[in-house]
Amino acid sequence: MKLEAYAWTDPGPVRDNNEDAYHLDEDGGLFIVADGMGGHAAGEVASRIAVDTLTELLSGDLLDPDETRLDRQVGDPADLLRERLRYAMNQASARIRREAQANPAWAGMGTTVAVLLIEGEQAHIAHVGDSRVYLVRDGRISRLTRDHTVVQQEIDAGRLTPEMARRVTHRNYLTQSVGYHGPVEPDTITRPVLPGDLFLLCSDGVTDPLDDPHIAELAGEADPPELAERLVREAIAGGGEDNITALVVRVTDEA
Repeated sequence: MKLEAYAWTDPGPVRDNNEDAYHLDEDGGLFIVADGMGGHAAGEVASRIAVDTLTELLSGDLLDPDETRLDRQVGDPADLLRERLRYAMNQASARIRREAQANPAWAGMGTTVAVLLIEGEQAHIAHVGDSRVYLVRDGRISRLTRDHTVVQQEIDAGRLTPEMARRVTHRNYLTQSVGYHGPVEPDTITRPVLPGDLFLLCSDGVTDPLDDPHIAELAGEADPPELAERLVREAIAGGGEDNITALVVRVTDEA
């Protein structure tokens, strides 16, 4: 199988700087979207530290597996890889906190992170915060991540419907972030990969103004090379004011 990836990012119509960051490596199968937060440009510092740390720890196979996992009892290869994702997330969190302690102007900075690592016929996914990963297969869209937000907790408890949640003002209050919240417990999953699969990683700049059916509609209309840009432009047209990033990964059956 072959991977083709395309990304588009924009500061949005309101903000001067872009605190989102992303990484795209088709050969290595590693894709990351991070949405930073914090004043005095600290958000873009946090997201860049996270992306650089994850790239360092997840690219290639030079690292000792025993040094990149948290649970020493894990033995299954997929479990080991998910442990490596957890380890990398926590290393990024620690580095961000050290930088914040050394630079008082950056105090409180943090970032969401969504990671897709494709090896062979498996996709390994990890995330912290409210950046999301979707899978479009056979024309149907599935959200592979659950937001780490106060609003998502209210949805899970049955006190809000997803439709109501889109209208509340505090929908982006995070319960976990890389850096600000210290040690993190990322959600991790492994899914089989099939030719024709389309993965989408995006910051909440996409998903705040665009609901899942709208995203699915765009995925069905636009070819992958144009989809990332189309999502960003539709998010802006839909009233999005945040930084906006979309990263699309297409799996083909080519060698």
